[in-house]
Amino acid sequence: MRHIVIDTNCLIQMISLHSPYRPIWNAFLLGKFKLCISNEILEEYQEIIEQQTTARIAENIILLILNRRNVTFVDPHFRLGLIAEDPDDNKFVDCAFAANADYLVSNDKHFDILKRTSFPSLNLIRMSDFLSVLPNL
Repeated sequence: MRHIVIDTNCLIQMISLHSPYRPIWNAFLLGKFKLCISNEILEEYQEIIEQQTTARIAENIILLILNRRNVTFVDPHFRLGLIAEDPDDNKFVDCAFAANADYLVSNDKHFDILKRTSFPSLNLIRMSDFLSVLPNL
């Protein structure tokens, strides 16, 4: 099973019922891939979902994530610090590195530094490209 790290903005987009990225959320719910998260990522998910919806919706989504068998908790021991423009994004890079993730899903341009970095070799993928990979997971 593929291990995937998904940044918060992508998660927000994929949980919307009317989003073109909803198939990613549905694939997660069907157990098609393992979602890799750290405590830092989970906290950010909850904070941002709550800001954009309500505390109750955020809590329900977090509980849903926590209760899935296809979620892997990762405790990154290295802080690679690769994203200088937005250091808060490094939590996703560190998680992907620690989990040896198959994909790091993000549409954020700050992650583009990963394309120019030889180490660590992380497979950054845009949501639209990840949609085309889904059937093969």
